[in-house]
Amino acid sequence: MTTPSLQRRVLVLAHTGRAEARDVARACVKGLTAHGIAVRLLADEAADLDLADVDGLVETTRADDEPGEGCELVLVIGGDGSILRAAEITHATSTPLLGVNLGHVGFLAEAEQDDVESTIAAIVARDYTAEDRLTLDVCVLVGKEVRFSTFALNEASVEKAARERMLEVVVEVDGRPLSRWGCDGVVCATPTGSTAYNFSAGGPVVWPEVEALLMVPLSAHALFARPMVVAPTSVLAVEVLSNTEGSGVLWCDGRRTVDLPPGARIEVRRGARPVRLVRLHHAPFTDRLVAKFDLPVEGWRGAAERRRRDNGDADA
Repeated sequence: MTTPSLQRRVLVLAHTGRAEARDVARACVKGLTAHGIAVRLLADEAADLDLADVDGLVETTRADDEPGEGCELVLVIGGDGSILRAAEITHATSTPLLGVNLGHVGFLAEAEQDDVESTIAAIVARDYTAEDRLTLDVCVLVGKEVRFSTFALNEASVEKAARERMLEVVVEVDGRPLSRWGCDGVVCATPTGSTAYNFSAGGPVVWPEVEALLMVPLSAHALFARPMVVAPTSVLAVEVLSNTEGSGVLWCDGRRTVDLPPGARIEVRRGARPVRLVRLHHAPFTDRLVAKFDLPVEGWRGAAERRRRDNGDADA
């Protein structure tokens, strides 16, 4: 797909199955085109939105036609699942993603539904930055044959396929066996994904600036089954033992999946291509944790308040 080099263009992706998402998407399209910025939509989503073309500024494409090519960013309207979908659709072009949260926690999103006007204003003024987030490259080998390969922004999880049977696996780090587990599965995550499945599985929260890979066992029957944080240069591997009675399944970001027969080997390493997330604010990650998880911090006054109180006591 080729696009005029001087025309500003934004790809808008929306969870059009929800009425409020359609309303927000329409408002975003109208706000962008009002400032002369072209909007690209997936054809099926454009049909759901029923938008008229404005001065040739609304165009449609297909998900398999590199929709992010020629776009300065992707405006994603929905929850974290919508952002993971957008990362999948635009991974080849590394187009920055800006999420407007309509979900519950929305950890990957930068704006909330009430921020639409200010978000459009920031896009128009180019008042935003983009940060690279570490990804995972994941491949499944059976024997010497690569059966499946993909990427993940949050995590790659190896899970048992049947509820009644455990999965017998051996895990490796950098080509060396670490432990054998009978378990429900193993999660390999990024710092970005540390607040997703990894968090629910009891793994550590890792600040996005930290470059590392995480491995967390799921309900492992073993003496050593602790969450682990390893170097970003490490290679993690999970091998489904050939004599296991159960089979497994690999999920990447909860979107892409493949069955794992006994003997399958899953290798996870740092991704060659990061995902870029747009930032409108420069608040510390600590503040994001507090806001998204509604953590109790009432009563905290900070160092400045303590100094003021101590000085007051000294004067008295």
